Parts: sequence; C-alpha cells; structure tokens
Amino acid sequence: MSVAAVRKFFEDKKLNFEIIEMEESTATVELAAQALGVAPALIAKTMAFRLKEENILIVAQGDARVDNRKYKDYFKEKAKMLKPDEVFEVTGHPVGGVCPFGLKNPLNIYLDISLKKFEYVYPAAGSRNSAVKMTPAELQEITEGKWIDVCKDNCLENS
Repeated sequence: MSVAAVRKFFEDKKLNFEIIEMEESTATVELAAQALGVAPALIAKTMAFRLKEENILIVAQGDARVDNRKYKDYFKEKAKMLKPDEVFEVTGHPVGGVCPFGLKNPLNIYLDISLKKFEYVYPAAGSRNSAVKMTPAELQEITEGKWIDVCKDNCLENS
C-alpha cells in the first residue's frame, strides 16, 4: 500500500524515479546498505519526531545520530521520536519504510546537512524492502525540505 502511495506521488509530480523493490529487507540502515551494495552513510534515513504543535520528519545520512543539543537549539524543545504505531498513523508508511514521499498527512520535512556531501542517497520508498536513488538536491526539491544541522558532527567526517 505504502509503495503505491510513493509511486502515485511520483506520478502526480511527473517525476521519473525508479522505485527499487527487493526480496531482501531494507528495514534498517544496515540491511538497506547491504541489499543495495552501498555504504550505510548513503542510506537517507527518515525519522519522525513530535514537536509541541506538529509532527515532523528529519532525513539524515544513514549512520548519523541526532545531536540532542543541536536539535533543542534549533527546535527549542527536546527531541521526541514518534512511537512505531504513531509513525504509521502519521506517515502512512511502516517503520523501516518511512520516507518523505507519498505521506498520509502533510508534514514539514527537514534535511540534515550530512546528506549534502553525497552524489546520491537512497531514501526508502514506503515499504520495508524498497528504496529510490536520487541526489540530495533532488531530495530537497521534491520534498521542499529545509536544510538544517541537527546531527552529531562526526557524521560529516565519516564516509
């Protein structure tokens, strides 16, 4: 169902991205990297957070960790991730397949600057065994995401 929402999103926006569907699970960064034959950093992981007034998505390089201080400095509140059942309810995508496309509800999308250094990244495509290849610039344009810096600095050097 969720891959269908992503496919429709791409069709509606007249975007020609191939959704890569695999037999293997891509539900974690490590599994996705292994299935795609790429470094874990190239997986664009999408994380769902709750702010006081809204739910948001943050997309970051696969091996990045959110820096709680940077997050609080930017959003003016403590980082609080959504629970798995809330993630599906808010995004329409299962945990392990969450992506910033074909969302059930409109959400503000933030892209961590850790993604900018790569030629291509691989966000999920709505299921636990799918992905799509795109440039960070395409990811930003498609999602209308805002570039922010909320991950630990060491992820900028790893990769």
